[in-house]
Amino acid sequence: MKILTNWLRHYLPTLSVTDRQLADDLTLRGVAVEGVHPLGEGNGHLFEMDITTNRVDAMNHYGIAREAATIYDLPLAPLHPRLPVGTLVDEPFPVTIAPEAKGLCGRFTAQVLRNITIAPSSGCVAQYFSLLGQKQISNAVDASNFVLTGMGHPTHAFDLDKIEGGILVRLARKGEKLRLLDGSERTLEPDDLVVADEKKALGLAGVMGGWDSMITPETKNVLVEAAWFDPASIRRSSRRHLLFTDASHRFERGADINAAPIANGLVSQLILEAGGKLEGELIDVIDPDVMAHTAGRPTIEISIQQVHRHLGTTLEPEGITGEIVSRYLTSLGCQPLLHGLDVYQVKLPSWRLDLEREIDLVEEVARVYGYNRFANTLPTALPVTDYPAAAAEHAVRSRLLSLGYSEAVSSSFASREDSELFYAPGAEGKGTVAMENPLSEEASLLRPALAPGMLTMLAHNLNRDVREVRLFEQGQIFIGSAIPDTTFIGEVTETPQLAIGLTSASQQATPLHSASDAPVFELKGVIESLVSLFAPPGGPAALSFTTAKTPAWLEPGRSATALLDNQPLAHFGELASAQRESRKLRQTVYLAQLDLARLYELPLKRVTARELSRYQAVERDFSFVFPDTTSWHTIAENIRALSIPEMSRLTPEEIFRDPKGKAVPSGHYSLLLRTVFQSHDRTLRDEEITGWSARIIEALTKLGGAQRA
Repeated sequence: MKILTNWLRHYLPTLSVTDRQLADDLTLRGVAVEGVHPLGEGNGHLFEMDITTNRVDAMNHYGIAREAATIYDLPLAPLHPRLPVGTLVDEPFPVTIAPEAKGLCGRFTAQVLRNITIAPSSGCVAQYFSLLGQKQISNAVDASNFVLTGMGHPTHAFDLDKIEGGILVRLARKGEKLRLLDGSERTLEPDDLVVADEKKALGLAGVMGGWDSMITPETKNVLVEAAWFDPASIRRSSRRHLLFTDASHRFERGADINAAPIANGLVSQLILEAGGKLEGELIDVIDPDVMAHTAGRPTIEISIQQVHRHLGTTLEPEGITGEIVSRYLTSLGCQPLLHGLDVYQVKLPSWRLDLEREIDLVEEVARVYGYNRFANTLPTALPVTDYPAAAAEHAVRSRLLSLGYSEAVSSSFASREDSELFYAPGAEGKGTVAMENPLSEEASLLRPALAPGMLTMLAHNLNRDVREVRLFEQGQIFIGSAIPDTTFIGEVTETPQLAIGLTSASQQATPLHSASDAPVFELKGVIESLVSLFAPPGGPAALSFTTAKTPAWLEPGRSATALLDNQPLAHFGELASAQRESRKLRQTVYLAQLDLARLYELPLKRVTARELSRYQAVERDFSFVFPDTTSWHTIAENIRALSIPEMSRLTPEEIFRDPKGKAVPSGHYSLLLRTVFQSHDRTLRDEEITGWSARIIEALTKLGGAQRA
């Protein structure tokens, strides 16, 4: 939003600080000035401001001036239209709010102007609009835009001679047509609120005026309108017709119902400066029920003791006193009345519909006082403690970072198609969680798995020519419990999950794996490394792998499932070719999806330090041929079952297969197994090593292995 400092100073004639100091002080009070641009000698500066959606009262120059007046304790020039006395009329211009529009139009003001002159804008309107880069149309149209920018309330001017009968605020008729100021024709729905005359709709209320009653150079008589419309009604019409105007932006967020007469008067004053006369008094039709729940809201009680409790210690010794609270709230438009020793009953201003509770007033006091004036202290009633899984989560993150993976964060939403593909219900009565108001079809569910988000991030990198990608994400997935005999989801549970993704344009072969197999086994190694951080009851043997029953999103024969105590822990492998093609991925992608909840149930392994042995280590290699059905897990488990304390290491050094079946028979593989023996209290003897080697050979032979010469 653009704000002119010279316009602000028009409302604050005694403001003495520089424009840059004003920008800093406003920003520290939550009214952010993101840019300060000089406009030349005598023209001040242009502020680029970011106003939060709940502060519709500050989306104008007068609202910002009110904030500055509160900060510096300065008087704020009042908004008083200066209008001539109107000519007398026998009957006022008829304005009616239809019964079906009750509650949708809380106030409608109208003023008749006769014999006006349509001319280019001049004076402060032309000057300020030129500095803002605002398009100028005519004095009548510019007057509405000027008042909107100045005080924030939307208005509209109708060509009075094109109105047949009086004004009727009503709901549209099904299929009713309305041509708008932008030239487009809209087909209205029965819940569209319109401003109409006795025969036709004149404008889409709170959004845009109509073509048939617009101001033209030939216009002589004008009806100036300023009203209050229901935010929800304006929001529906604006979105249905894809019309997002300055007026709808204000009305959707809750306009000031008491601003309508003032805005009407200011617009009328600007139009009459070029000539014309006022006819009759201001027509002001009010819905008392709407007035009661906007401008007439109940008072809020605020206690100075509660202010101190919530805000804590200030840097100044005197702190926040009752006098400061009263002064700040009064300057913001509230009416605090002392009720007891330190309690105020506060009547709320009509332009601050966002103030609803005591804590809102406390926040206003803190904001105006300045967040930078509070001491940095922790609340004593809220001890800072780690959540139960913090240590385990940190260990997993540190291990993945050390393995060369970068942490990423994806969206918490997923499409229904991805959810059905990547989530397999583990128990009856479980299901995905749909959003009541989804942003789009692609984000209609809370994610039941992390893999879809990981694929999106990998694709994002590949589409930007990043070919080497290693990512991981720790996050929550959302599963709901279905309510029997209904389509509704009851309790929603959050479960921690881990997704790992990698892709490489130059895959490297290893002594154990071919270049195409290396990424799959890399993921397998990552899962083994993560499990090694924990202490499962069965030790390392609790982790095993199977290629049976892998999910549909993984390529068959190029994927596997990690089992912890024979229960699925993770699925990993190459993304299915059909999925890769449908997502238009430029190269092969590898994924792992791991259930962190199962890992977090296990205790973290305690890190222990042992004194290094001073005695020589001895290596022994064993070369065996095994059937493909014999897994490394089975081999390692059987050798460790020999319980040789001096065996400090057991590793597979080389795996070899012969596609032709000559050096190694088909359906078999050759394994070079390396063991390291070392004692902490003596030098090992040859006969000991020979005995242990014989036991290892015997164990491998029993597994179906054949020793190679």
